[in-house]
Amino acid sequence: MRLASYHVAGRPSYGIITDAGAIDLPSRLGTDCPTLRAAIATGALPRIHAVATAAPDVALTDLVYDLPLPDSGKIICIGRNYRGHVAEGNSKLPEQPSVFIRTLESFVPQDGALVRPRVSTHFDYEGELALVIGTKGRHIAPADALSHIFGYTCLNEGSIRDYQFTHSLTVGKNFHHSGSIGPWIVPAEDVGDPTKLTLRTRLNGAEVQHTHTDDLIFDIPAIIAYLSVLLPLNPGDIISTGTPEGVGFARKPPLWMKAGDTVEVEISGIGTLRNGVVDED
Repeated sequence: MRLASYHVAGRPSYGIITDAGAIDLPSRLGTDCPTLRAAIATGALPRIHAVATAAPDVALTDLVYDLPLPDSGKIICIGRNYRGHVAEGNSKLPEQPSVFIRTLESFVPQDGALVRPRVSTHFDYEGELALVIGTKGRHIAPADALSHIFGYTCLNEGSIRDYQFTHSLTVGKNFHHSGSIGPWIVPAEDVGDPTKLTLRTRLNGAEVQHTHTDDLIFDIPAIIAYLSVLLPLNPGDIISTGTPEGVGFARKPPLWMKAGDTVEVEISGIGTLRNGVVDED
C-alpha cells in the first residue's frame, strides 16, 4: 500500500495511491484524520486497510504530489552511515551516529524541482532510505525499535558540498529546496525486513549509486534507540538513514547536479523518487 499527500484542484488531501488512481482518505476516516500525519498519530492504519479496495476518487493525472508529510514535526538525518560511503571519503568508521537536522523547507516532493543555489555549483545527490515514526517513544530499546516505525519512504539528501565542507554541515544540508522526499510512504508491514532492500540512484538515467541496506554501520534499531535518548520521537517524524557510496564529490572528476538534470532514487519495495534540477532564479 502506498500512502501519499497531494493537492487536487488546489485542495490539500491524502490517500492511497493505486495504479488506477487515488483513494481519497479524509472523508472516509473522519474529522480526527485531516492529514496523513494525524492518521498516523491516531493509529488509523486498520481503518485505512478497510477502505483499500474502494474505487479511486482521484485520477493520477489530477493530483500534484506534496511532501509525504508536509506537516512533519522534525526531519533527522544520519551522516556517514554506509561502510562504502565512509571508505570512498577516506574516513574512519564513526564510533557514534553522526546526527543533523534538516528543515522541512529544504525539501521538495515528487516531481518538484531541486534548486541549485546561485552561490555554488557543487550540488550533490544522496539517495537514502528514510523511515517514518508511527508510535511515540523515548529511551526506546533496540529490540523494540522496529515496532515504533509506521513506514518507509525515499529521500534525496541534496547537499551543497563546498558550503558543507567550508562552512558547516548544517549549512550545506539546508539550502532551500535542495533535497526531496517521496513519492509516498509504504507501511512497514508491506516493506518487511528493512535490511534486505536495494537502493539505486540514477542521474540522467545512468546508475550512480547501487547498494543493499545491510551495509549500514548503525542499523535502524540502533539509530532509533540512539535518537530516542536525545529527544522524544513522535508520530510523523522522519529519520533518514544515510547514503551509500557513489556520491558526486568522491568521484574523479566530481559529478555535480546541474540545471536540466533528472535524478531518481529507487528503493525496492517502496518506489522511485524523481526530480528535475533547476538553477535558482
